Amino acid sequence: MALLQALRQLQLIRPLDLQFARFIRTEALKDDIPTDDGERLPFIAALVSLQLGKGEVCLPLSDYHTLIDHWPIRLREHAAGLLDGLSETRLLAYSVISDGKDETPLVYSNGRLYLYRYWYYETQVAQTIQRLTTPIDVAASTIKAGLKRLFVTPAVDETDWQQVAVAVALSRRFSVISGGPGTGKTTTVARLLSLYAELFSQREQRAPLIRLAAPTGKAAARLSESLGNAQQQLDMSAAVQAMIPDQAVTLHRLLGPRPDSKNFRHHRDNPLHLDLLVVDEASMIDLPMIFRLLDALPSHAQLVMIGDRDQLASVEAGSVLGDICAWQQQEVSGELCYSPAQLDYLQEVCDLSVPPSLPGNNPVADALALLRKSFRFDENSGIGHLARAVNAGEGQRAVELLTADWSDIDFVPLSESGYQQMVTDVASGYARYLELMRSGSDPKELLAAFNQIQLLAVVRQGVYGVEGLNLAIEAQLQKQRLIRVSGAWYSGRPVMITRNDYQLGLYNGDIGIAVEDADGKLRVWFELPDGEMKGVLPGRLPEHETVYAMTVHKSQGSEFDKVVMILPAEDSPLLTRELIYTGITRAKHRFVLHATVQALKTGSHRRTERASGLSWRLWHSNGTS
Repeated sequence: MALLQALRQLQLIRPLDLQFARFIRTEALKDDIPTDDGERLPFIAALVSLQLGKGEVCLPLSDYHTLIDHWPIRLREHAAGLLDGLSETRLLAYSVISDGKDETPLVYSNGRLYLYRYWYYETQVAQTIQRLTTPIDVAASTIKAGLKRLFVTPAVDETDWQQVAVAVALSRRFSVISGGPGTGKTTTVARLLSLYAELFSQREQRAPLIRLAAPTGKAAARLSESLGNAQQQLDMSAAVQAMIPDQAVTLHRLLGPRPDSKNFRHHRDNPLHLDLLVVDEASMIDLPMIFRLLDALPSHAQLVMIGDRDQLASVEAGSVLGDICAWQQQEVSGELCYSPAQLDYLQEVCDLSVPPSLPGNNPVADALALLRKSFRFDENSGIGHLARAVNAGEGQRAVELLTADWSDIDFVPLSESGYQQMVTDVASGYARYLELMRSGSDPKELLAAFNQIQLLAVVRQGVYGVEGLNLAIEAQLQKQRLIRVSGAWYSGRPVMITRNDYQLGLYNGDIGIAVEDADGKLRVWFELPDGEMKGVLPGRLPEHETVYAMTVHKSQGSEFDKVVMILPAEDSPLLTRELIYTGITRAKHRFVLHATVQALKTGSHRRTERASGLSWRLWHSNGTS
């Protein structure tokens, strides 16, 4: 255990990783294993646990060097000696490792090592998705008539990808609609719900049970609001409108949390009561959550996931949306990856103007739709051009755009004076909600004003991290006499919940503002997904933190009128193309970046690659290997 103790002292592994290694060592010694394996097995176990803590589902043994490259050379050489030459035969000889047929602490599968639970999640999710993406019987002529009524025929001869997405979603029990900001995901969903409700009620002679959900409260509230606005623009009968819900809920609330338990009330033995489930912001869903969601889906129901495949993966383990969309509509010589049968169906109901399909019949590919045209960011939008450049990995192009004369984007080179100016400018942006609070505005107005600007960071610690930025902005607001800090709590303090509290109905990512009541008591006000306001005494709140600044990860599912993002001075593995793209696309009207040119270029070129076998299982196997 000397190597592991050294790694722990350098904080290269966590206490949890060390404990798991000790457990494996104790179990392995019962097998009277060779002396050298008495060191190798605990070390492997610690790495698998460490991977999970980083959001990686497994440990790919062929690519372990990326995990240890930054370790001191002596420890790195020791680790490489333990890992080099490991074979499937040798690994499966240990009683603590199996191929999944036996329930052992570790599972070896296709060159990857997993904790048993996560191997089980991954294989079950792959098998379920493959089963749900087989074709279902549809009335093509009826769908075609409904699409023609709901969609305006394009003025030019081009494919309406929103129309294609609706047709795809109606043809499978599981489907994914992916698109960047402004591509009309909500408009597409509104039309999908309208046509689904109409077809279902005609076929079943009853109204369908439709539920809407999202990973966070803010994302659920946004889905409710945007869907409501989109439905007002559609030509649908009052009867159809009555079948469509007007409120979304969080995934946790949908599944029914149990106090003091990771389990939910709804599962395969007590499935959800619904016919159609639409889940927004799917990029935020981790592997355990998608497993539980699919496990609780009724046998007859349909699930439609909506999201942006290019955004950051979930904070917890897995990159589910990215894995599902790994081959999504990949164009090869102008051809698409739909099977011939699916292409025939789409051409029949949508007048699809595309080249012939690539050969192949993977049902997952036929369940995916990509929205390609952005209606929010036109040719005059610097934000749109910048987001596309970063998403394409064109760091130099991104620098050129930021230093050109665009009215909605700006670049400030990282410096001490620029940092101070940023703090002052962001504090001025937050002054509006504090002034409204002084004038007696209600909490809902305060939260709306607070969301007009947001400072985003990559890291948590340091001057350029969330903790340092929150302290700096708080000090600046106090200097301007906009707040009066006399302790941990003060009127105007914005906070973000960091741990779910099912009894209070507050969830990780919910934002509230402390406001002094007429009786002089502080209450922290939150807007719930249904639009209602909830006031909570500070002492009753679950874990939380001040949120003048937040990480880009925490901003997922939100949009702000103005976004200010700061990248760290030193390179960080967290600085990736997906992170920068996600930060840029949180901005609706204005985006300001504080960074070095090198950080922008490096981050734009670095892809987020999570260790997972889900994509391989979906696209190259039957899901069980």
